[in-house]
Amino acid sequence: MKINGVRTFLMQAGAAGGASFASSRNWLFVKIDTDEGITGIGECSGWPRVVETAVKDLAVLLIGEDPRDIERLWQKLYVGQMGHGMTGTVGTGAIAGLEMALWDIKGKALGTPVWNLLGGKTRGRVRLYGHANTPGKALSLKERGYTAIKAGGVAGTVAKVAALREAVGTAMDIMVDLHGPPWLTPADAIAMGKALAPYGLLFLEDPVPPDNLDAYARVREALDVPLAAGERWGTIWGAAPLIERGLVDVIQPDTGRFGGLSQMRKLAAIAEAHHVMVAPHSGSLGPVAEFAALHLLAAIPNALMLERLEDDWPERNKVITAPPVIEAGHMLVPDAPGLGVDIDEDVVARYPSTRNVGDATGQYEPGTEREHVYVQARLHRARAFVAKPGAKTE
Repeated sequence: MKINGVRTFLMQAGAAGGASFASSRNWLFVKIDTDEGITGIGECSGWPRVVETAVKDLAVLLIGEDPRDIERLWQKLYVGQMGHGMTGTVGTGAIAGLEMALWDIKGKALGTPVWNLLGGKTRGRVRLYGHANTPGKALSLKERGYTAIKAGGVAGTVAKVAALREAVGTAMDIMVDLHGPPWLTPADAIAMGKALAPYGLLFLEDPVPPDNLDAYARVREALDVPLAAGERWGTIWGAAPLIERGLVDVIQPDTGRFGGLSQMRKLAAIAEAHHVMVAPHSGSLGPVAEFAALHLLAAIPNALMLERLEDDWPERNKVITAPPVIEAGHMLVPDAPGLGVDIDEDVVARYPSTRNVGDATGQYEPGTEREHVYVQARLHRARAFVAKPGAKTE
């Protein structure tokens, strides 16, 4: 079997225009064709409009190759980029989608699901968590069978989590994502973590910038709250130090950004050796990368759960040939050969890409919105780190 073509499909996921998350989010799908008529599907994240160019540039390295040689081809694609400097998420995002399609081809050729190629099935369903920043949304997810929710943002966080915990009781796990901008300073991240500790968090995500491991170490030493990170890294060489230095309890590789399922399987093994759980990031991904994450979590022993935007863009399920099956807050693992999913090319074509950058302004301290800083110290600390704004502290 030989590869004889690589095709890309770029789309705008959500309504175009404005500066909202939906308008800045793109999905890039890639298909690899073979001379035996088997086509594989993959999804590339990172920076999709830019990644598409990278995919087209890398495609020449795949033409004529046997798609079943996945590890060798991964190495070929990675080394092929080295002349441009250290590979970031554009390069690894391109490899992620291409390699995902190779796994899909191999599974279809052998008539078996990708999870079987990754070591076999450890579980038949994967626990999901949804996003909720209000008690009403949290209770809605609870009614639909979800047992875990995540709140985001660095503004009013403690009061928000207090309200969520009061609404759902102890029956649901709560996580908090403190990702920037603006990221917290280490001192503020520690104060936030201590203020959130009474609410029994499953984990605290990205409390400080991901490129500052010394800051993670400082936060880690000061808190007993489990920490999570890893969504912005593209390879094991970037993410492994978080695990090896004992900085996280949960590692969060992004299925469409982290260099492919081979890299994610290797990272999961590193995490297992350190008793660290795996919970892939999926907050901005499309439905194909979600299926890939499902196959990975079905096969590894240290799978924690999968992030899901349960109330995502209404057209999401129309982009693919068959939506995932969700029961009681879990996603069922498919048994079809390969990834078990394909895209509807006509639907994708209805939503051409118009924008692929965001404008995060809602989390800055009042009066500083136009500064657009990467890290910012919290002002009004007596108000920021208590459950009720204006409450007295001892």
